Amino acid sequence: MSKSARRRAREFVLQGLYQWQVGGQDCAAIEAHAAGIAGFDKADGELYRQLLESVLAHAPALQAALAPYIDREWAEVSPVERSILLLASCELRHFPETPYRVVINEAIELAKSYGGTDGHKFVNGVLDKLATTLRPDEARR
Repeated sequence: MSKSARRRAREFVLQGLYQWQVGGQDCAAIEAHAAGIAGFDKADGELYRQLLESVLAHAPALQAALAPYIDREWAEVSPVERSILLLASCELRHFPETPYRVVINEAIELAKSYGGTDGHKFVNGVLDKLATTLRPDEARR
């Protein structure tokens, strides 16, 4: 099954957030690097830019929103899972046009592909709780 342009965009955002956390790169460097990667042209470039820029702009607030639902210190969460949680929490908070179930499912798929062995379960648990806070009406349905 081929990946959608939106899923590819999220994968590139995940890579960029990893570069930001581990390598300290800024948004311009991350975007320049991504543009040169094979397959980037098949990603939804607008969604990629919007998500990356939004996560980087709101990272402290997103981290604060996630903190009550994480059972360990933020620094103890793997950089991949931190990146996935930041991406998904940003999408839940700032992109209401994307249904919350889609956001959570996409995050789980990213965690299965790039995270640790049970990382997808951790991501799912955190985001399920966060969704009831950020999108209470939608999460009740």
